[in-house]
This record gives sequence, structure tokens and C-alpha cells, in this order.
Amino acid sequence: MNGPASPTAILAALNTIVLGKVPQLRLALACLLARGHLLIEDVPGVGKTTLACALARVLGLEYRRIQFTSDLLPSDVLGVSVYRREQADFEFRPGPVFAQLVLADELNRASARTQSALLEAMEERQVTMDGATRALPEPFFVVATLNPTEQLGTFALPESQLDRFLMRISLGYPAAADERALLAAPDRRSALAELTPLLDADGLLALQQQAAVVRTTAPLLDYILALVRESRERVEIRHGLSPRAGLALRRAAQALAFIEGRSGAIPEDVQRVFAAIAAHRLVSRNEGTTGQALAEQLLGTVAIP
Repeated sequence: MNGPASPTAILAALNTIVLGKVPQLRLALACLLARGHLLIEDVPGVGKTTLACALARVLGLEYRRIQFTSDLLPSDVLGVSVYRREQADFEFRPGPVFAQLVLADELNRASARTQSALLEAMEERQVTMDGATRALPEPFFVVATLNPTEQLGTFALPESQLDRFLMRISLGYPAAADERALLAAPDRRSALAELTPLLDADGLLALQQQAAVVRTTAPLLDYILALVRESRERVEIRHGLSPRAGLALRRAAQALAFIEGRSGAIPEDVQRVFAAIAAHRLVSRNEGTTGQALAEQLLGTVAIP
């Protein structure tokens, strides 16, 4: 591979698989360039798994899929130590979490115990089992899909788990023209198989490093701080945004500016990523008020410095 592909080329390739969802694709790419994990919540059949597969394929990453079910055990995710009689010792057999991009499909169909198996991996990028700590590949991403919580057989994700995801996005139903093109196009699985990788792990790391040095000015950081602190002062919000959320806003704004070819992040970048970063972290004291609505209220209240 001659060098890292441009973010524009990556988005164009993704758009050939997930049709008509350019804003969501841009957010998904910004999430990975900001070294974050991605949560995709939507009804079945709108392309959540397809998007995860396309990201892995285009970015040239080692990919493993874990189908989360109610009977899945933590060892099915992390791995297991097997006793070898001949050597009189234990051999660790890594689980599917030891991959560069892990799709946690239908994460909320597993029990809380199994969901929590991902916590250390997502935060520390390592797995500790049987007293030994094993590093995960670099780069390492979790892309998780969720079904709506009102569907049968789902378990709510605890707030500590949700906070590990830098962004949560929804794809929604396609527009009529895009759905017509989808019906006329070849099978998505065939299109995915024919997708040419534009990067490899080293190329992606290089893009992440470039995104991380995008300029952030003092007024931009003041704006992020004002949003975070306002979320903590509003009585209708049970828990305000954490310092981790503030850092996520800065990194995601830098990544979005980098994707669009700018050397510096602007307040509008923060506004465009804010709902994806804040909505799943905000819990209202008033039943019926969503995190999305709270995020929109915060954007409407806090002025740009």
C-alpha cells in the first residue's frame, strides 16, 4: 500500500455499501479516527451490521463478529485457559475480542455479566484473565449494535458501559431513492466481498495521528467546557457529562475537521458531533424526555464564545 487513503476516498467507498447515509458515515469515521468505540442503535434490518463490516473492510482491519445472546458467557468473548496434560500447564486460547475491529452484534441481548466482559477491553485495551494481562491489537475498536430496548429479549446497558462508547448513532430508514437503488443493486454481501481495502492498520494509525494534531483554540475549548458544565447544572439532568465526554468532544471535533480537510476545529464541529457523543450519556429526571432532546436543549442554551 503506497500510503494512507484520504478520508474522502474512505467515505466514498463506504457510501457504495451503505447508501444515502453520508452524515452517519462521516460520524462513524470520525469516531474511529478519534480512537473511540461506536454504538449503532436502530431497528433490525437497516444496515447496522453491514456498516461495521464495511468499516473493517475499507480500513483493512482484522475483523471478528460476536453474536451476543442471552446464554453467551464472558469466556466466549475474552477467551479461555485450557489445561494441557502433556505439558502439565494451562494454555490461553484468545477469544474473538482479540481483533482490530470487533463487532458486538446485538450487544443488549446478552446479560449484564457478559456485557461487562468488554469494559476493560474498551477502556484499557487489554484483557486480564487468570492473573495475566494481555494487550489487545493496535488499533482496537468495538462497534456494537443495539436493538431498541422495547423489543423482546433485550437488556438495558448500564451507564458505565454506555460511557465507554465515544459515539452513538442511528441509521434510520433510507430515503425512497436510496431504497430503490438498494433494491436494484447486487446483494450486499457480494458488494462487501468486492470492496477494496484502502488502508491497513499502519495507515489508519497515521490518519489518527494527523487528526490528533488538528488545532484547537482556547475559545473552542471554552465552548466544550461550557456545554459540559451546563449539563451538570441543569436540574432536569440526573448526571451531567463527565470529563471523559469533554475529551471525546474535543477529539471528535478534531477528527471531523480533519475529514473535511481543515487544519483547525471550529465550534460548528463540536455542534455536529455533540448529540452523537452526549445523548447516550444524558439521563433526564423527567420520564419521557430523551437524551437526544436534552442534547438539543444544551446546544440551544449555550452560546458560542
